[in-house]
Amino acid sequence: MQTCKNCGHRFEGKFCNNCGQTADTERIDFHFLRHEIPHSFFHIDAGLLYTSKKLFIRPGHAIREYLEGKRVNHIKPLSFILILAGFYILLCHWFHINLFTLSSDSAAKINVEKNSFHLDEFMLKNFGWLTLATIPLYTIGTAVCFYNKGYNFTEYLILNTFKAGQRLIVQILFLPFIFLIKHSLSINMVMLVIYLIDIGLNFWTNIQFFKSMNSVNVLIRSTLSHIILVVLLMIVVFALMQMNVLV
Repeated sequence: MQTCKNCGHRFEGKFCNNCGQTADTERIDFHFLRHEIPHSFFHIDAGLLYTSKKLFIRPGHAIREYLEGKRVNHIKPLSFILILAGFYILLCHWFHINLFTLSSDSAAKINVEKNSFHLDEFMLKNFGWLTLATIPLYTIGTAVCFYNKGYNFTEYLILNTFKAGQRLIVQILFLPFIFLIKHSLSINMVMLVIYLIDIGLNFWTNIQFFKSMNSVNVLIRSTLSHIILVVLLMIVVFALMQMNVLV
């Protein structure tokens, strides 16, 4: 028998059966860091690559299996979305790319108390936060349109977190292409292509995720869910404008 250094519980074996801490807790020194740091990075990289691959091979099935408990090879959803959002913003600033730049013919400015606000600049500067902030809005639409399919709101939140990571990967993959021909490419066309890919991935993921449902039914509900998202986004943007937040 040995005593757990974390909770004081007496136990036998390699792990405490009360709190789960390992029995082998070596002193933190250079030797510890030399083994721990590579292991930590490898685990994150392996989980990130595994999850990313599954989201484009069998997205709906992989997310459903994650919710059912098949999680050991996956990176955690919040870590997944934060890493991708941070990487996206880093690349945008590094290569001076702004996917949200509007063409000169359609450029829009929002004037609030004589201050000119560029929506594209705000979205780029706060893209990581915006990606996280829209996940609950996506989830509301999903929960409303698929309310009776055996999943709770939190599970739908996880579903839409993985979908947000899926969208970020698509946008990251487009960045080199945009960088190479950004001077001759209509940014609005790029935004349209990315948007259509996102919509297609969303439908495909939902069809796999809700495999017990008829595909046409899933597509109809997914469309209604997206409409709810757009309406909620408009309400949020309008409310923020009224509170002078977007300045």
